[in-house]
Amino acid sequence: MALIQCHFFSDVLQLSTSMTVILPQQTRHQIGMQNNTFADKHPTLYLLHGLSDDDSIWLRRTSIERYVASTGLAVVMPQVHRSFYADMAYGNKYWTFISEELPSIARSFFPLSAEREDNFVAGLSMGGYGAFKWALSKPESFAAAASLSGAMNGMRAPEDPDRFPDYKLIYGDKPEKNREEDLFWLMEQCAKSEGPKPMLYQCCGTEDFLYEDNVMFREACKQSGLDYT
Repeated sequence: MALIQCHFFSDVLQLSTSMTVILPQQTRHQIGMQNNTFADKHPTLYLLHGLSDDDSIWLRRTSIERYVASTGLAVVMPQVHRSFYADMAYGNKYWTFISEELPSIARSFFPLSAEREDNFVAGLSMGGYGAFKWALSKPESFAAAASLSGAMNGMRAPEDPDRFPDYKLIYGDKPEKNREEDLFWLMEQCAKSEGPKPMLYQCCGTEDFLYEDNVMFREACKQSGLDYT
């Protein structure tokens, strides 16, 4: 596998940012790795970080490179700070960056497939919310999405403002107007649409403070008719 730390300029954000990328590599003699899959255009997993993390966190806390070595998957891990994958009311347009500019830039740098059946998105906590938001908003772009301990009700005002001081910066003074940020609304719209729909995978530990919101989303998703696990 090739591990690339990529620094580049974003026209949407109007600043330099970064992504960490894992690319498949055919090898015959690498001990501990099974790198035997190759394609001209690699299927791609966009892997999103949580609220207090960055694009390096999946490498530091998981064995993601080892997990994907035998699959032929490329992995793109972008940096979005504490934006909740939104076009912020008072800040940068991270939703436009992640959902439009990032795939275009990544595919211009690396041999990544643009076919829907080759594209997947997953994330942890804030990233789980971002993964489902992206897949439900743009179901034509992804075959599947996964949320791991996702912040499924991310728009809910925090009980402790000190814990999430970014809330008003992201959603402004009237967050109820931002339906496009609401996973429950996005799920309903996706379910009613006639186009392709992504498969969804959701998991959350019972002791997680986000568990109740995950249960609520699970029940709503089961009623929607979407392909859900």
